Order: sequence, then C-alpha cells, then structure tokens
Amino acid sequence: KAYAEKAIEIIGKWSESLRSLDENNAKLLVALSGYKFCNAAEILRYTYPGWTENHTAAFTEMIMSVYYPLLRFYFPQANGNWDGAIMHTLLSIAIFTNDRPLFDNAVYHYLHGKANGSLIKYIFPNGQCQETTRDQGHVQMGLGEFAGAARIAYTQGVDLFSAGDNRLALGYEYTSRFLLGEDIFSYGELSHRDKDLRNDYGIEYVYQHYKAQGIDMPYTRSICDKVRDKSSLILLTAFRAAFQGKTPEQRPLICSEIAYPAGALRVSDFKIPEDAIVVSPGDSLQQILDNEAGHKCTIFLKAGEYTMNKTLKIHSGTHLIGEGTKTVLMFTPSVRTAAIMAATPDMSDVVIENLIIEGAREHAAGFDPNAGRFERQRRYANNLAGISFRSEKNYTLSGITLRNLSVINFSRTGVYISGAKNVKIEACDFTENGTFVVPGPRLQHNLLLQRVDGGVVRDSRFDTSLHGAGVVLDHCRSLDLKDCEIARNAWHGVLLSECSGINISENLIEGNDGCGILSEFLYKGSSNLKIRKNRIRYNNGYGVEAFAVKNLSVSGNCYDRNGKLGEQEHLCSDLTLQMEKISVD
Repeated sequence: KAYAEKAIEIIGKWSESLRSLDENNAKLLVALSGYKFCNAAEILRYTYPGWTENHTAAFTEMIMSVYYPLLRFYFPQANGNWDGAIMHTLLSIAIFTNDRPLFDNAVYHYLHGKANGSLIKYIFPNGQCQETTRDQGHVQMGLGEFAGAARIAYTQGVDLFSAGDNRLALGYEYTSRFLLGEDIFSYGELSHRDKDLRNDYGIEYVYQHYKAQGIDMPYTRSICDKVRDKSSLILLTAFRAAFQGKTPEQRPLICSEIAYPAGALRVSDFKIPEDAIVVSPGDSLQQILDNEAGHKCTIFLKAGEYTMNKTLKIHSGTHLIGEGTKTVLMFTPSVRTAAIMAATPDMSDVVIENLIIEGAREHAAGFDPNAGRFERQRRYANNLAGISFRSEKNYTLSGITLRNLSVINFSRTGVYISGAKNVKIEACDFTENGTFVVPGPRLQHNLLLQRVDGGVVRDSRFDTSLHGAGVVLDHCRSLDLKDCEIARNAWHGVLLSECSGINISENLIEGNDGCGILSEFLYKGSSNLKIRKNRIRYNNGYGVEAFAVKNLSVSGNCYDRNGKLGEQEHLCSDLTLQMEKISVD
C-alpha cells in the first residue's frame, strides 16, 4: 500500500505541474519517461483501489497534452534509438487511452518508418545496427527501446519480434558477439567506445522470449549470464508465465547472405599482379594514368589515402586495383561534378576493383553517423558524383567492370554510367549516395544506368540513398540484376524507365520509402521484364508496381507487409505518369 500511494503521489504531482518540455533532448526525455509513467498508471488503475477516475483524467490530460504532441511526428532523422523510444511510449499511451488508430500508427512506423526510424532501418539484414559505428552504449539503448516497443505490442497480440526474420534477435546477437570480444564484419569501422555491458534495457526478457520461440541466441545468453546478478529490477518482469515450460528445440538464427559482404575487401596480405605499376600515396596518379594511355595497363594502388585535387580521368585499357578497404580515393572540395570520369567518349575495357571511393570530406569513423549525412544533405553541399562514365552517343563506351568496389557518401549519384554496352558490376557497395543537392531530390541515386546495352549487376549492395533510389535503370536493355541487397533508400528500391529485356531475380529489396520495384510509364513504357524469386518486404509502396509494360512476367516473389493497402502487387496497363503527391499528413 505504501508503495502504491507513493506512486500515485509521484504521478499526481507530475500530472498537475508538467506543462511542456523544450530544448535539444525534449523528445528523447519524453520518450524515455513516458512508457514508465504509463506502465505504472496502468498497473495502479486496474489493481489498486486507491486509484480513482480523477487520477485517470489528470494523467490522461498530461500524456495527451504534453507528451503526445512532442512525439506524434516521431524523429527518424535522429539516430534510431530516438524513434525506438518514441514508439515505446506512443504504444504505451495508445494502450492506456484505448486508442487503436494511435496503436496501429506506431506499429506501422515500427516496420516502415523513414530514415533511421524503423526496425528494418535500424538493424541491417546481417544484424549490424545503424549506430554500430557510433558507440555500443547507444546501440544497446536502441536495441532495448525497439525491444520494449515490441514487448508492449506483443501484449496486444501483435508480434513484432518475428518481423524481418527475427531482425531484433539478429541485432542482439551481432552486438553481443562484438561486446564479448569477437571480430565481426561491419560496413564502416566498428566503434569500440562504451563497450560496457548494459543491464538496464531488458536484454533478459528478449532472450527469454526468443528462447520460448525456439530460437537460439548463444551470444545474448552469454551477456545475460554476465549481467544477471546486476539486474534484479529488470529480472522482476523478464520471466513471463507464458514462457514457462516452453523448451522447444533451439534453431539458429538465419542471417541474410545476399550480397554479404560486398564492396572493398578486408585483406591483410594482397598479392600484387606481376605486370602491375605500383603506386603509393603522394604519387601523381593522374600523371601515371596519362603516361599509360593508349595501351592496356594494371595500376596497383598501395594502401593509404589518395587525395585528388581534380577529377580523375580514366583511359581505355586501364585496370585500377587497390588493397581493399586500406586503399581510399579522396577528393577535395575543388573537385566538381564527378570524382572519376572517362578520359574519352569511347573509353573501353576498364576495370576498377577492390578499393574505396569516398565522397565525404574525410574517411574516418565519427562519433555520430548522422553528422556527415546532415552535411551532405545541405542544398549547397559539395555537388559531386562518384563515378560518372557518360557518352553523348549511345553505346560508345564499352567493357566497363566494377568489382569489389565501395562508392560511398557522395552528394550526387554514386555511380552513373550512360551510353555504354557490356557493363559488369559485381560484389560492389554503393551506399549513402544521392542527396538534396541541385538539381534536387530523387534525381541522385546509388546506381544510375542510362542507355546501357548488355550487362549484369550482381552480388552488390545499394543501400540508404538519402534522397534517391537504390538502382535506376533508364532506357536500358538486356540487363540482369540479381543477388543484390537494395534496402533503406529514401525513394524506390529499383526504378525502371522505358527498359527492355531486364531480368530482376533473387534480390533482397526491403525498407525502401517508395515501392520495392517500380516500372514507370513515360512514352512507350517498358517491355520484356522478368521479376522473379525476389524477397520484397517492408517497403512503403507496393512490392512491385508496373504501368503499361509489354510482356511482363512477375512470379515466385516472396512478399511481406509492403505498403498500407495489403495488396503487394499493382500491375496495370494504364498509361499513367508518376507525379508529385502533396501530402497533408
């Protein structure tokens, strides 16, 4: 009784005095405290006779007039732990106030939120988290908040734990493995900051939940064993009656192997080709390329950062190869339009492989993975594409191969190839390209192939374009796009315009803010498209949408919760142009 009365007193004092919050962390403070208030009020409301309707009214007024207005629009542009906490509290408010539309809105955001704001955006298919390169304290916090939101939804019969092939469990296992000292692969540099094991974000409940579902989490179990004696308060609600007696055979988690890993390789001992010209940082790379113009040559770039003051121009017959992630090409702000271009409009037989082409001002692990994004998204940020191989005539460029290449953090399109034939892109990572710079959003992408005839794009990663699509095929023909990860882009996963003979198969296409795949109509429409055996899920538009495609085959795709309408495909003969939609949300 004494504890209940004190809890009522605390809630009552806040309810009658709290009017607003402001400043930098207002949303986060409200999000981190709201679900605790709601849980306490819910328990008192239904179990303690001293709680009255007056208490309910006063508390409801506080959470709806102070808490809800701060949280209702979420904040996906912040690091993902913010929206994890916001959803945690909004679900709690929805349950306390019996507001089904609010509950459904938070559940939809949990699976489809933009930027960093959803489960699919926060945890990658390999288990790496959006904040993994920041520090492990925020990662543990973010996982805990997403888990807390899933736990509340689960009490209402909505299972978010199993979403994305148990994506939450993958995030916990990936992080726990790293915290326990194992070496794991990551995109970007793993942060060793704040690796203390946290016991205040409900990890025990997560482990017990998945264990009851028959899912083995050995690294998470080891973390629980280490922190359990420090977690008495958390343990009070970690062992649920529904879990007891459930000891099914434990099966391993399934981690996506599509295009994983992709990009520049992590190798410690790289063999230099016998006929290679060896280049070191500080050497004039452009001068060496110019000296070898006119005949085939292999240029080996030793480990280090190569800072270019002008666009690097590639001649026919060039094979440019680096030492994986240890070879980085950087470009000063004086470089405009494109970092790398063709030296001649008939460039042919070019291979670029196993190095990083960096669009950010520096190639370093920052304290906040969002900081560089904000800089690159400014309208007047350095207006620079990564690779731009373009010809004014159709198909005069030929024989272009990009392999194990990372092109990252460019304000314009990462890789733009136009007027070429026989293009191969294999095991590449084109990520975080395409922002808000002139000429504007949705014109800059991770990969743009325009008027390309013949080729293959495979085993590659096209993720997190900040204002564009993962892959755009524009007036292309006879291309295969297969075994790629195309995820978390701010527009469509794949956009096709006026193409012919395109095969899209066995890709993972998830968490894009538009459709998974859209074939649009402009003048004639596309023809002879095959879209088959792809995993297409959690995109905000249709899984596949197509307008006026002649000879379209869509088969064997695995869909999961694309869009709001339930229908996963929209295939029609309408000659409908895609136009800007004015939102009133």
